[in-house]
Amino acid sequence: MGLDVRVIYGDTDQMGVVYYANYLRYFEASRGNYLRERGRSYREFERHGVLLPVVEAHVRYHSSARYEDLLHIEPRITSVRGATLRFDYLVTRSGELLAEGYTVHACIAQATGKPTRFPDDIRALLQEQGSI
Repeated sequence: MGLDVRVIYGDTDQMGVVYYANYLRYFEASRGNYLRERGRSYREFERHGVLLPVVEAHVRYHSSARYEDLLHIEPRITSVRGATLRFDYLVTRSGELLAEGYTVHACIAQATGKPTRFPDDIRALLQEQGSI
């Protein structure tokens, strides 16, 4: 599983390496793909009246990715607690670790904009993925 991404020229900086903030975009793409591979999407959360904004993000860079590199981003849910969800990520190129990181998401009630516990069916969906 995971997501393969080919680095486009627009993702690189003047030094010819992937601009550091683009790793967060790769994380986002892999999260969406992770849920779609399991027959769900962010739209399903919205239909349940909850949103999942990022409230914390961290990236540790090990080696540079460059234009035309084929990257593999492997997301994994590592915790679902109360009103928070954490995804961890590994970014590799041909097995070489380039970056790792995580994002923490708040479960926000769409109607009020306030934190709320995950609905039971959404919590079950997230926990059944075998990641936690």
